[in-house]
Amino acid sequence: MLWACMNYDGDVMSDMVASGFGSLGLMTSVLVSPEGTYVYEAAHGTVMRHYYEHLKGNPTSTNSVASIFAWTGAIARRGELDKTPEVVAFAKNLEAVVVNIIETGVMTKDLAAIAEPKPTKYALTEEFIDAVAKKL
Repeated sequence: MLWACMNYDGDVMSDMVASGFGSLGLMTSVLVSPEGTYVYEAAHGTVMRHYYEHLKGNPTSTNSVASIFAWTGAIARRGELDKTPEVVAFAKNLEAVVVNIIETGVMTKDLAAIAEPKPTKYALTEEFIDAVAKKL
């Protein structure tokens, strides 16, 4: 879904849409200034509660897709600006691997709750990232 709004309204409305579809952890924003400056970001506040649990030593199941896609968007844009197609290809490949991992049934708790068919278990944060790294 593509939704163009002013920054504040865009943040509020895009977060609502992402929540309505099941996971703020899938929400990545691309902000473009009139001068052509790009900013890639994951939805605000998606991992604060998980971070505090992590600090306590508790396992978390943080959906890191939005954070990964924010980074890959920025990496791909940098590759376009520098005319380094191998950098762009790396970013696109990483995105494809993330999608493939989820499609094979490795997903965090928030996605497992809305997936069809329901997976038998969900991945913890590190398990999900390790699965992506192994496939990459």
